[in-house]
Amino acid sequence: MDILYFLIPLGLLLLGLAVWAFFWAVGSGQFDDLDTPAIRVVMDDDSHPADEPDEPVEPVEPDGPVEQAPDR
Repeated sequence: MDILYFLIPLGLLLLGLAVWAFFWAVGSGQFDDLDTPAIRVVMDDDSHPADEPDEPVEPVEPDGPVEQAPDR
């Protein structure tokens, strides 16, 4: 029963901190625009990919021996 004398004020303190953090976030503009970041993901990008190179690029050979994976 004595633990309640500790837990009730601790709970009220944590509740007070949560309420303060919520009002601080609202006051600093954290909840001003909730829709634009979600929509921005699906918006088309107007930039175009770079042009294809005129000459084909040859693959680079490894310097040392290549170890093959064992067959299973």
